[in-house]
Amino acid sequence: MWRSPATSYLVGRTLNSIYKSTEKIQISNQIIGKAMSMSSLEGQRTNQSVDQYPERNAASTRNFRIGENVPRKDKINFLVNTLLDLRNSKEDVYGTLDAWVAWEQNFPVGSLKKALLALEKEQQWHRVVQVIKWMLSKGQGSTMGTCGQLIRALDMDHRAEEAHKFWEKRIGIDLHSVPWQLCKSMIAIYYRNNMLERLIKLFKGLEAFGRKPPEKSIVQRVADAYEVLGLLEEKERVLEKYKDLFTEKEKRSNKKSKSSSMKGKKSGRIRDTPVSDGVTSAIEDIQ
Repeated sequence: MWRSPATSYLVGRTLNSIYKSTEKIQISNQIIGKAMSMSSLEGQRTNQSVDQYPERNAASTRNFRIGENVPRKDKINFLVNTLLDLRNSKEDVYGTLDAWVAWEQNFPVGSLKKALLALEKEQQWHRVVQVIKWMLSKGQGSTMGTCGQLIRALDMDHRAEEAHKFWEKRIGIDLHSVPWQLCKSMIAIYYRNNMLERLIKLFKGLEAFGRKPPEKSIVQRVADAYEVLGLLEEKERVLEKYKDLFTEKEKRSNKKSKSSSMKGKKSGRIRDTPVSDGVTSAIEDIQ
């Protein structure tokens, strides 16, 4: 039977939406089925206990939930393995996570953090990004640690521009209280991805709050950015302002060497020091 182009288009969209909905239902059913199978042994044990002691276990039986007695480690491993097996689809990942937390009375932030660490170990950066974004969409995990984890995952997933947008929207709005470790990570991302103007803007914003960088590596990256942009006077200004960071390490190393030499004198022994291969070969040539 002939259909008009408009009718064919509507029919196609309807069938496509039905197909996607069916896929989501299948994924949820798979998650539920696996969760039920994981807890079946615990359920059988509970039922046997109820048959033997019906009065004692009546209250606990009423409160039994599917997956309640499954060890947390098994739940985490189950989630990680399921996420690794999924195709690269936001809908599939979000549906899996929704089904996984459906059996929890409280939102399992701790378990999800361990799952994220497992995904990082597998270098599944795209999955890490998806899981953290899902957590944030649920109003969970809004901490500096989680935000830093997301920025790092975006950088490792070659999405530096997205990391910058997230920083501007969620973190960089209050540079007075952002931990230096997080600022250092963002400066490193800007440096690696040749976003030098943004690097300098971030550093100037931190300086405006009177915040002193804790490490010379941060100052060196800022100085390098100024040099590449041709702002040599600004480079010299920064190096001069924070020159103590470059000399403190030398002072600490000198103190350590003096301390070790004093210990050697007190003990009355000459401390053994390793000889480099270059010195050894030179001595052999002389002989």
